[in-house]
Amino acid sequence: MTQDTGAASAAAHSGAPDDVVTIKLPAAGAYLSVLRTATAGLAARLDFTLDEIEDLRIAVDEACAMLLTQAVPGADLECQFALGADSMRISVSVLTLDGLEPSRDTFAWTVLSALAGEVDSLAGVDNRVTIALLKRRSGTGQ
Repeated sequence: MTQDTGAASAAAHSGAPDDVVTIKLPAAGAYLSVLRTATAGLAARLDFTLDEIEDLRIAVDEACAMLLTQAVPGADLECQFALGADSMRISVSVLTLDGLEPSRDTFAWTVLSALAGEVDSLAGVDNRVTIALLKRRSGTGQ
């Protein structure tokens, strides 16, 4: 696990996150509890409510589950948490077999959108697929 910390005043003026935490682990369901715990801890650090923390934990779990079905055997799952003053942007990515983005017209995508606030996905040229979540703290224009 790595953590990059920048000057808070520079981040506030540039719109950049205050902190970025990246976790890289094997793309296997057995490791998802690590990401759920990290998500809860980081959201608590930003003073998210208990309900918002639980929503984020479930959203990260759901995003990972969607990606793990496509993951190349033996690949790593990478999760990046960008912490702002009143929001958290989470990007989960994995090298996939087909490089296809998850379908947006599924029940899983609907649940993910309801839990996280803003959701997007991106497929890279190297078959790496990313799901990005943006959750704002209550009262900040969610």
